Amino acid sequence: MDELSVAPEELTVTAACAKRVSEIIAQEGDDSMMLRIAISGGGCSGFQYGFDLDKTINDDDKLFERDGVKVVVDLMSLGMLMGSEVDYVDDLMGAAFRINNPNAASSCGCGVSFA
Repeated sequence: MDELSVAPEELTVTAACAKRVSEIIAQEGDDSMMLRIAISGGGCSGFQYGFDLDKTINDDDKLFERDGVKVVVDLMSLGMLMGSEVDYVDDLMGAAFRINNPNAASSCGCGVSFA
């Protein structure tokens, strides 16, 4: 996996996202953890975002880093995430990771699924 080949415009991780992932990893007590983002079929709009902690970088993953926090995305999901921003928002609607995806034609009210 060659980190230098990753163009930053493929996926942007905000400082708020990196900070929250860092806090979660600290709670887990395992600095080798990374945030994995994956897209799967389902949800109310056709596709849904998935967020998980992972220790493994697979052959078909791209690695992104912000403020010491690593984010991995498989190439299939990255195709639908190109140009997106991964953020963490804590507002009146609740606290959650959010993806601002310019490729989504529509999304549901909860922000977890898109078309």
